[in-house]
Amino acid sequence: MEILIWIGTALTVAGILGLLWCVKLVLAIKKRNLPDAETKTAMQRVIALNMAALFISAIGLMMVVVGVILA
Repeated sequence: MEILIWIGTALTVAGILGLLWCVKLVLAIKKRNLPDAETKTAMQRVIALNMAALFISAIGLMMVVVGVILA
């Protein structure tokens, strides 16, 4: 079950890096001072990426917990 813990850890780290990347994207969007419609469209794409990164991170944490319980 140790491999499950390490895979879960890798997924969690990847998800956290994805969340940090989303923060970087949002700051870049705000810096560009786009019109409202373009800002909304860009933010919707970032929200989708944010949810995917959060999902990956949550799955990784679940794998770590399951690995620890089964170990």
